[in-house]
Amino acid sequence: MTLFDEYFTSLRGRRIAVLGLGVSNRPLVKLLLEYGCSVTGCDRTPREKMDAEVLALESQGVTLCLGENYLDDVQADIVFRTPGMHPANPALEALRSRGAKITSEMEVFFALCPCKIIAVTGSDGKTTTTTLISEMLKAQGYTVWLGGNIGTPLLPLQRQMKQSDFAVVELSSFQLMDMTRSPQVAVVTNLAPNHLDVHKDMDEYIQAKVNLFRFQKESDLLVLNADNAITDGFTGNGITQKFSRQGKPCACRVENGIIYRNGEAVLDTKDILIPGVHNIENYMAAILAVQGLVSDETVRQVARNFGGVEHRIELVRVKDGVRYYNDSIASSPTRTIAGLRSFTEKVMLIAGGYDKHIPYDVLGPEICSYAKALYLNGATAGLIRQAVENAENYDPEALKIYDCGDFETAVRAAARDAQDGDVVLMSPASAAFDQFKNFMVRGAFFKKLVKEL
Repeated sequence: MTLFDEYFTSLRGRRIAVLGLGVSNRPLVKLLLEYGCSVTGCDRTPREKMDAEVLALESQGVTLCLGENYLDDVQADIVFRTPGMHPANPALEALRSRGAKITSEMEVFFALCPCKIIAVTGSDGKTTTTTLISEMLKAQGYTVWLGGNIGTPLLPLQRQMKQSDFAVVELSSFQLMDMTRSPQVAVVTNLAPNHLDVHKDMDEYIQAKVNLFRFQKESDLLVLNADNAITDGFTGNGITQKFSRQGKPCACRVENGIIYRNGEAVLDTKDILIPGVHNIENYMAAILAVQGLVSDETVRQVARNFGGVEHRIELVRVKDGVRYYNDSIASSPTRTIAGLRSFTEKVMLIAGGYDKHIPYDVLGPEICSYAKALYLNGATAGLIRQAVENAENYDPEALKIYDCGDFETAVRAAARDAQDGDVVLMSPASAAFDQFKNFMVRGAFFKKLVKEL
């Protein structure tokens, strides 16, 4: 019997609660049912709004607790926490006080995974870096399982994994908050204020990220950004290697447009297909993560062919000489700053959305430097306008600001004003939740609007 089978067989006869019945947790529920477990599925969504796939679980033996008070009467021995729920949630504390063990799909995945895990976190660039690592390993001929905060839930797929495979995992601060295991290779791309609507303060956010490498062994590898003040100060338990786009002396650096690793030239930055200096940093992080596993020629091959990840400075369309870019992933000021700096010309920026209670002051001067028009929408519109107008380099004649109210109006206004040679960049510097389910839905809607022009 495999370790995987042993674990899930041991759950039989115990009361299992799965919190959150979104797409990522449904395979977990079905896996538990397969092993004959008693499962309670819990979700805040009321029954009348829940989709048929979840309601069908009842006929398979799942007890559903739905609606506003969905955790009030839950009795469980083991609880799988959804990443979006803070570990200190009062309902979770109550379950702990009654003897329940709180875990998560990712915690169990780390405990049972038969192959080497390379995991990536950070405020910006983690999805692109995770994808680059995966692409490099696949191009080298390895079998790679990509997941975590990106793509497919990995735990149900674990039975197919072999010791020679690689699991490449993106992890958010929410997933990391109560993790007690670390991967063999950990990458932290950078850190800046983010998700302060969920985390009680910046320190809690940082400490969640530190959990990625807190439990590493002496032989494990930690990859850090030397140009970021927070990550540069991190100390790991094993081997630490850093990268620097600014040329600081470290394992991986850029000099005269060439990326060097341990003094050896690996990649000319001109060969990187995806735009933006931040993607040079993503490549450096990936190069360190796969060292000894992937040849330099494979790295160069990926750089010449990899076109980027959807919703990340994604060219949607060129119409009447106007280029439209979807950067919906940019849910923080630092991401939008990176997007603005990716273009040689000043852009027409669409920004605004859900308020995550993070500061926008750093964004104001950047918009003044890199945008010629600003189309605001959503809950953070006023905050972004204030940051721009307070910037020392703000010139109301050079930068026109339009308060558009909602997202669609902002997109249509930018398209109306754009002329041949312009760049329209949708890079919101805010989450999507005030108007959309998530950034992917927002990006898809933007692409739909642009293609209908």
